[in-house]
Amino acid sequence: MNNVIELPPAIRNASAWYGPEVASRPDWIEPLSPVELIEIEAAAQRLARSDFDWQKAGPADFPLPTLQQRLRGILDEILDGRGFVLLRGFPVERWGRRLSALAFLGLGLHWGSLRSQNSQGHLLGHVRDAGLSSQDPNVRIYQTRERQNYHTDSCDVVGLLCLQPAKSGGLSSLVSSVTIFNEIRQRRPDLAQVLFAPIETDRRGEVPAGQKPYFSIPVFNWYENRLSAVYQRAYIESARRFPGVPPLTPQQVEALDLFDALSNDPALHFTMQLEAGDLQFVHNHTLLHDRTAFEDWPEPERKRHLLRLWIAPARARPLPEVFSERYGSVVPGQRGGIIVPGTKLNVPWEQ
Repeated sequence: MNNVIELPPAIRNASAWYGPEVASRPDWIEPLSPVELIEIEAAAQRLARSDFDWQKAGPADFPLPTLQQRLRGILDEILDGRGFVLLRGFPVERWGRRLSALAFLGLGLHWGSLRSQNSQGHLLGHVRDAGLSSQDPNVRIYQTRERQNYHTDSCDVVGLLCLQPAKSGGLSSLVSSVTIFNEIRQRRPDLAQVLFAPIETDRRGEVPAGQKPYFSIPVFNWYENRLSAVYQRAYIESARRFPGVPPLTPQQVEALDLFDALSNDPALHFTMQLEAGDLQFVHNHTLLHDRTAFEDWPEPERKRHLLRLWIAPARARPLPEVFSERYGSVVPGQRGGIIVPGTKLNVPWEQ
């Protein structure tokens, strides 16, 4: 690198955690009480009886008089604390998939606007094996049964609801990108500097109007005294296929390899099994998430199936302008998601 970047200081707050220590505590698990579940079910049943426009939806459309205050505190923990939470207790078998999806969407509305997760404008994502391969440059890894590897999604907060776990595998893993930065800063500050320079990442065929088929954002971004990360190594690699995108330099490869090695270090990350009825919410700016490869059940109704939300909270952190290249905007509550020519927002109940 020709220019020396002044690194931010090591970060010592709740977002800089180590997996084994966090896994040893139960405070990130938030069981839903019977009263709260009755409240959620009543709001979901109300939506099921209405002709509802999700593009204009807000928390008032999903009233949770008892739970809403608790949800505010949980969002504070996601945005300004450890960066994730696991809500537990959705009775998905009793509710069925449609009512469970309505309940999941309704909870999301209490935290922010729902964002499009693909070129089809899906506000509700279905994470399951579609029989595809990531070797196809227009396939995203969540559509396969392959390991995802540690990455961030293109939104402030990502939520998952487990409807059906896999026969084996499919474990969810989290790691703090803040801790990864601290470790690289301590061990190899020269490589930390590399990760603050823009790097091209493949859009995997989902290209907004007027944009290149890739975006160029640094892995680490320091803005208004906050560290935010953007990362998907496989898509950084596949962006090299485009004209005008140079090969990775030896220094970039070394920096990315160290980033990956730290992500995969059991001293930093931890793994959890999402059971039916579990809801996981993750802050993309301070965490990376991963999913192990999985083997499915042969019966269609038993195959692994998670629902997903991308959420833009109105009180999310400020982001540097470079994020608008991927997020479309940096305005809290109005940013993130994927919009391409012809995209129409919708909620697919089945996929």
